[in-house]
Amino acid sequence: MATATDGTQSRPAAGERLLPYLSVAERVQRGRAARAEVPRASHAVFTPPPGRADPLAVLESQASTRVPELVPIRYGRMLVSPFTFYRGAAMIMAADLADTPRTGLMAQCCGDAHLSNFGVFASPERRLVFDLNDFDETLRGPWEWDVKRLTASMRIAAINNGYTVKDQDEIVLTTAESYRTAIRAFAGESNLEVWYAHLDIEITLQEIRSHLRPKTVRRTEKALAKARTRDSMSAFAKLTEVIDDEVRIADLSPLVVPYKQLSSEEEVERIFGGLRALLHAYTSTLEPHRRDLLEQFRLVDAARKVVGVGSVGTRAWIALLLGRDAQDPLFLQIKEAEASVFEPYLGPSPYATHGERVVVGQRTMQANSDIFLGWLHIPHALDGQERDYYVRQLRDWKGSAEVEAMPPVGMVEYGKLCAWTLARAHARSSDRIAIASYLGAGASFDRAIVEFSGAYADQNERDFRRLTKAVKSGEIVAQTGL
Repeated sequence: MATATDGTQSRPAAGERLLPYLSVAERVQRGRAARAEVPRASHAVFTPPPGRADPLAVLESQASTRVPELVPIRYGRMLVSPFTFYRGAAMIMAADLADTPRTGLMAQCCGDAHLSNFGVFASPERRLVFDLNDFDETLRGPWEWDVKRLTASMRIAAINNGYTVKDQDEIVLTTAESYRTAIRAFAGESNLEVWYAHLDIEITLQEIRSHLRPKTVRRTEKALAKARTRDSMSAFAKLTEVIDDEVRIADLSPLVVPYKQLSSEEEVERIFGGLRALLHAYTSTLEPHRRDLLEQFRLVDAARKVVGVGSVGTRAWIALLLGRDAQDPLFLQIKEAEASVFEPYLGPSPYATHGERVVVGQRTMQANSDIFLGWLHIPHALDGQERDYYVRQLRDWKGSAEVEAMPPVGMVEYGKLCAWTLARAHARSSDRIAIASYLGAGASFDRAIVEFSGAYADQNERDFRRLTKAVKSGEIVAQTGL
């Protein structure tokens, strides 16, 4: 693989290897050389550079490509707390990470690996697995950027929950240590062992329950039981209504708006036909047996849906399909994919569309991906612009941690799960032996990350106050409570 002088990497050409053939000893030496070039202690430093971009200018640059009437909802959600601000500030942090030390060791990165972008969902074998679940910003890049994004989120969430500084430090230290020990363990495993590794959440809960309070265990078991009910049937009950004996997506404006509400009467049939054609085109990105399954469903309705925090304002749609009868629903989410926030600093994605970038990144990093995960490109959208999308099920036993309800010991254990999962995701696409060699057996890197997370939490707080002040002054319009 060609490596640029700034440490960026391009996708290998046909016949070129993702990683060079090196012996284990050579890969160990590669990590040690990186350690000499970029000392582990150097990761402790975060100092805003002179001329750092105004965080509002960064957010407004993203808003320029989004649905205008939805942008105030995004700001309203970011205003809830410094933690929700952080969730929406991936582009701000990407610019900050670009000025931090780089080891030169690359992996497929999530790009937005904060703690709320991990969760549980169903594997094709109908087991609850824990994994990363958001890949809008995925790109090949420095593995340490993902680690810093994750550990800073742990610090900010701990502050938001009112934990003591001692507890905050322990949570971040344990998360960094767990990443390091996990990547070292993966370095000792075979390629296939790494690829097949996954985290079955029910088995894991049994293993760690002795470290948790009974109340925390009960809350977790209740959350897992709830996750099993979060599927297309639950979405069907929540999001649909019957109109003239036909099942339709309910109008829950502004969060869910049926496509007919966004179109003139003259355009409705044309747009619906276009949606059907686009979904058919997307099936070409699926494996044939999954395409056969999807073709047993018919499209009956579609709507625009507001999702997440950082994604609010991007064009996200849900499509309702029915199978054998009205009690056999399938909801697909069709979500716009824009350029990764890492691209200004690492170079453009090598894929033809950003939808493909997201899907390939997700399939690379996840142990089990959604069976309907695919992508599509729209040459001429309703507004005349070219747009990329990726497609997946809206819900398939989806569940996420209740971060605000976690006691410190619970967040310690949660940090371990996230760190192991991130290490496994990186190990699938990187020189894991070199990264393990770089990190070493000691805690030098872990302690540096504790310092970095504290400094970055302070910066995030300043940026949050900047947004709060801008809303109060009328510089920015925010819509809260949605």
